[in-house]
Amino acid sequence: MTNVKGKYALITGANRGIGYRIAKFMALQGCNLILHSRSHEHTAKVLQEVKALGVEAYDIAAELSDIDQVQKMIDEINAIGKPVDILFNNAAVQIAYRVEYYKTPAEDYIKSFYINTIAPMMLCYAFIPKMIERGWGRVINITSGIRNEPEQAGYSASKAALDKVTSDIAGKLDGTDVCINLADPGWCRTDLGGPNAPNDPDSVIPGIVVGAFVDDKKSGRNLSAQTFVGMTLEDAVKKAKDFPQLFK
Repeated sequence: MTNVKGKYALITGANRGIGYRIAKFMALQGCNLILHSRSHEHTAKVLQEVKALGVEAYDIAAELSDIDQVQKMIDEINAIGKPVDILFNNAAVQIAYRVEYYKTPAEDYIKSFYINTIAPMMLCYAFIPKMIERGWGRVINITSGIRNEPEQAGYSASKAALDKVTSDIAGKLDGTDVCINLADPGWCRTDLGGPNAPNDPDSVIPGIVVGAFVDDKKSGRNLSAQTFVGMTLEDAVKKAKDFPQLFK
C-alpha cells in the first residue's frame, strides 16, 4: 500500500460533501493538501481543520465553468511551488432534474460539460505530465453510477464523457506508477445528491480515496465506494485490486 505522508493532493470542491471528507481523510494520512472551492471563504473551515492535523495546506479559488479561471488556478498552483502528486477531481454540478426531459435546454449540457468534464481534464493535462516526469502520481476522477435517468441528462452525459477520457488515458498510463482511476461515491446525502439519497456521505470513506493508495501500477478501474463501506484502508486496497480495468 502506498504511503502518502508528505505528498501533496489537489482536491476540487474540497469545502463540503465528498470533497470535505476526502480532505480530512488524506490529512489524517499525513498528506499535504491544496484545497479548491469557488471562494476562499468556502474553504476557510476545512483549511483550518486540516492544518490542525499537522499537514501543510493551501487554498485556491476558481469557478470551474470559466475556463480562464481554471487556467489561472493552474498557474496559481504552479506558483505555490509544490508538486501535485495526487489529483482528486471531485467538484461537480447537477444543473436540474427535468421531469419534462424532452425539453432539456442546451445550457444543461454546456454548463455540465464545462464543470464535470472539461475542467477536470484541464487539470489532468496540466499535472499528469509532471507526475510522469517524477515517476509517481495518482489521479482519481469522481464519476457517477447514474443510469436510465434522462431527467438528469446533462449531468449523466458529462460524467460519461469523463469516464471515457479517463479510460483512454488509463490505457496509456497502465503499467507505470502514474495511475488514473475512477471512483463512484454512490448516491449520497450531499448538496448535490439531495436529502433523499440512501447513503450517508461518511460512507464514501475509504472507497473514494482507495485509488490513491493502490500500488499495483494498474489504471482504468471504476472503484465503487459503497462496496468498501466499513473496511479498513488496508483491506480496501486489497479489494480494489480485484476490480477490472475498463479499457481491457
